[in-house]
Amino acid sequence: MTTFLHLKELYSSSFSDLKNNYAATILKVMMWFTLACFLIAVYAFFYRLITGFPI
Repeated sequence: MTTFLHLKELYSSSFSDLKNNYAATILKVMMWFTLACFLIAVYAFFYRLITGFPI
């Protein structure tokens, strides 16, 4: 649980010091897009691992 709280604090503090709201918005969108791509890749890996790798 402390890891999630640390990540939440890191996320909020990283964008609070930005003075340019446009840059902060772009960085937030890029962060969520990167996280979504990573989760899709992890899902695909485990799906292939569970169902087997056909030759």
